[in-house]
Amino acid sequence: MSERKAFSLLGLAQKARAAAAGNFAVEQAVRAGTAKIVIVASDASPNALRDISRITHYYNVPLVRFGTKETLGHALGRQDRVTVAILADGLAEAFRKELPEDASVTEVI
Repeated sequence: MSERKAFSLLGLAQKARAAAAGNFAVEQAVRAGTAKIVIVASDASPNALRDISRITHYYNVPLVRFGTKETLGHALGRQDRVTVAILADGLAEAFRKELPEDASVTEVI
């Protein structure tokens, strides 16, 4: 339940090529069935949140609101990112365990 560790896991996923960052790459990963969890920045625009929520709901991929655009980008070693998908099962599960209690997670139904 460490926010710091959750960001570290995002960086690890990026280095392992088990992360997709940016709206287009995340949508492709969700449609391809490779996204295990999708992270959306808490300061994402309502339109971006609506669009990614629709696709994750349709494809039954868990969605979590976590971090800001700046902190997500920093964790990945990139510029600001609104959305990130973790593509590896083990990393996605480890990430979920490290989420803070107040993180908003939309579960798969």
